[in-house]
Amino acid sequence: MHLYFIETGLFKLDGGAMFGVVPKTLWNKVNPADENNLCTWTMRCLLIQEGNKLILVDNGIGDKQDAKFFSHYYLHGDFTLDRSLAKHGFHRDDITDVFLTHLHFDHCGGSIIRQGDKLVPAFKNAIYWSHSRHWKWATEPNEREKASFLRENILPIQESGQLKFVDSAMSASDASTSSVGATWPGGPLETIPNVIIPGLSVRLANGHTESMMLPQMEYKGRTHIFMADLLPSVGHIPLPWVMAYDMFPLTTLKEKRSFWEEAATGGYVLMLEHDAVNECCTLEKTDKGIRVGQMYRLE
Repeated sequence: MHLYFIETGLFKLDGGAMFGVVPKTLWNKVNPADENNLCTWTMRCLLIQEGNKLILVDNGIGDKQDAKFFSHYYLHGDFTLDRSLAKHGFHRDDITDVFLTHLHFDHCGGSIIRQGDKLVPAFKNAIYWSHSRHWKWATEPNEREKASFLRENILPIQESGQLKFVDSAMSASDASTSSVGATWPGGPLETIPNVIIPGLSVRLANGHTESMMLPQMEYKGRTHIFMADLLPSVGHIPLPWVMAYDMFPLTTLKEKRSFWEEAATGGYVLMLEHDAVNECCTLEKTDKGIRVGQMYRLE
């Protein structure tokens, strides 16, 4: 197995929204805001190469929205999905599977492109993977989260016939070994084993949004997990530092408490989707609770 990060660009989001109830006097030291109270974040995706499979985890914000939409997010930087794929010798037509952690626009906007007056899959040779509970949640959204689920990013995937659900594709043997990780008290993340390829598991988190999927795999002798929006950045490691975007912040708090214990004990490598500075980190137990251990690049 080979893992590569695919950078798709930088954008800005309100610092208060990203850090929830944490006072600005604290979070501004971790991720300084500009004069508009906006902080810079990246949209970092993961490419998994295994045998004849090339799996892209998330795909950024895309480029099909209008200027008014993009003006809210101040896209900048030199990264694009195509350039990042080319850096590693790949093209979007090589992608066999697109794994969507969840369907918020900054994670799945690159799934669909415009061809004239049509909306078509950006990865014409790929299967798109979601979770059936999350798909229902995204296509029948609540008023609070509705602005994050753009129909033009989501519905054309199903209309293309390229959509599959990880929970529907489970074999009987995998279903019998599916676990809620009962060893970790206080809110363990459900595990779905052997998704797409043997050894690629999915951990489900429900605080940020319903059934967000975190891919987990063994790589170079260590457990690696792509954290999506359960851990957007190293600044979100302290338990109360929960985004205002999370639908169920107390659920996120429980999930963090349980999984941080598991990750620190197991020496997991946590891969960060939105941290513009740090790619990977580990966690360690301290007198003040679980804090960041090492920070380093995937390569």
